[in-house]
Formats: sequence, structure tokens, C-alpha cells
Amino acid sequence: MPDLPSLQSLLEPLFPGLMGVRLTSLAPDRVSAELQVRPDLCTSGGILHGGAYMAFADTLGAVGTLLNLADGQRTTTTDSSTKFIAGAKLGTTVLGESLALHRGRTTHVWQTSLRNADGKLCAVVTQTQLILGAAG
Repeated sequence: MPDLPSLQSLLEPLFPGLMGVRLTSLAPDRVSAELQVRPDLCTSGGILHGGAYMAFADTLGAVGTLLNLADGQRTTTTDSSTKFIAGAKLGTTVLGESLALHRGRTTHVWQTSLRNADGKLCAVVTQTQLILGAAG
């Protein structure tokens, strides 16, 4: 299983790195991270954009699946459902926790809870990750 520093290094040059996703905890059935709410990730009202919530959660579910892959396998998201509940203000930190609901041979299902600095639930994202064989 990849360790936290190597996975963080993998994310840095990619979209999650540009967003500022910082992994904080890794396990085969649970991934946690944080995201600083910056102006470039917000709506005009100084609230984290819905797409930023979705991309943050998608990253955590993908990382969780990655932790479970065999050599030569890769993953891609096949579907995602987001329920928006509350906002996160500019300058605060959003905490994300993704839990495996299903870890099968060909698919994984992850549910990610995103909470604002006050601990209030902001969004719940459920996604399915397809497990693919080695690229040919």
C-alpha cells in the first residue's frame, strides 16, 4: 500500500494538488484530507464552490480505491452523487472523510462527508470507482 507522503507527491502536480488537497490519513477503508477555502475556489459570495466540494470528494474516493489496487490496475470514477447541505467560508478549512461502502473485485463505492470549520456537514458525496486492468 502506498504511504501518505508518496500519494501526496503523486497528487501535487495534478488537479487535486492545484486545489490544495492535503491528505491526512490513509487506510484501505478510510481516507481523510483537508482543503483550505481560497478565493479561487469560491463563488462570488465567498463560499466554497460546489464543484470544489465534488472534486475534493472525488479525489478521496479515488485515493481510497488506489490503496486497494493490485499491481497494474488503475481506477476511474463511473458515477457520483452529491448532496449539498451547508457552506464553507473563505479562509476556513474543510475536512473530508471518505469511507468504503463496498470494495469488490471490479468496483468500489465510497461515501465522503465534507465538514466546515465548525464541524457542520457541508456535503455528502457517494461515488463508484471502476477497477481497470493494466493499460495496454
